[in-house]
Amino acid sequence: MSTPTMAAGFAAALLDFAVLRGADRAGLLAACGLTEGALAEQDGRIPLAAYQALIGAAIAATGDSALLLRHTLESRLETMSIVGQIVHSSGSMVHSMAQLNRYARLMADVDTLNGRDRFEVLDRAGEVWIVDHLPVPDSQYIGIEASFARFISEFRRSFPERVFAIEMEVTYPPPPHAAEYPELFRIPVRFGAARNALRIDRSWLDTEFEPGNAYVFGIFTRHADALLEEMERAASVRARVEGRILPRLHEGTLSMDAIARDLGMSRQTLYRRLQDEGVTFAQVHDDLRSRMARDYLSARKVTVGEAAYLLGFSEASSFVRAFRRWTGMSPGEFRDGGG
Repeated sequence: MSTPTMAAGFAAALLDFAVLRGADRAGLLAACGLTEGALAEQDGRIPLAAYQALIGAAIAATGDSALLLRHTLESRLETMSIVGQIVHSSGSMVHSMAQLNRYARLMADVDTLNGRDRFEVLDRAGEVWIVDHLPVPDSQYIGIEASFARFISEFRRSFPERVFAIEMEVTYPPPPHAAEYPELFRIPVRFGAARNALRIDRSWLDTEFEPGNAYVFGIFTRHADALLEEMERAASVRARVEGRILPRLHEGTLSMDAIARDLGMSRQTLYRRLQDEGVTFAQVHDDLRSRMARDYLSARKVTVGEAAYLLGFSEASSFVRAFRRWTGMSPGEFRDGGG
């Protein structure tokens, strides 16, 4: 599997933020394995794991578990990613959301959504919610926390006289800095909910932003499209195979011939390319099932039987045997805290 990456601009900005709060710059770089050169270009790519290590090191160095949240609320997206420029040049909230979904990979190349958009705007019973569909374990709440903080901060800064966020629901339990949520988010937050969602004032559905420069918007999107194409070319064959398998994982047995056709190559060519990367098609399929099984059960939103179906097992018992082979424990033990 290819290494997930993200835009270097986010790490560079967080590094500066942590240093201003007393952290040692050289120590943080050493802790996450990054260099100043790796952070020089805003749109450059760094390993996602390095950014996560930077977050952990910065929190430890400052003793502030809400450090990333504060940074998100105080920073501007357009200073860290081309996506920010695109969003701020969009014609409306709904249009900006579409751009955010389209170019989300440029911020963080994490694809566990089976082809589904990460963010969805739902209008139900007179209430409008932005739902974050990214499946993450409760222990990794920081990403969800920051994503909603980003929405709130950008609208709070751009439209200081208007109400944007009304309330928030999150699946995770209260974090160590939960007592600071009222001051930071300034809206009610319900922990342990069934979804991660932000309720907004419904007037934003009909609000058009001030006309921007269509020419500049086109420049931004063309640049972003070129970056996406570059990422696609750089992706390993294994990553490309996983991308084709994910939406069809529930089908169970998958045809290598069909996946090869999807990728525009013959079965033999795909076999040889995977062999060059040290894996087989069966291993890629099995490893992907293993990873997704952990994701589904960690989120505690599905039963063992539902997880078995989503992963393409015809019987729950087959899934249980496979899960024991992957982890050494049963799916139930893993979901209930063993993992």
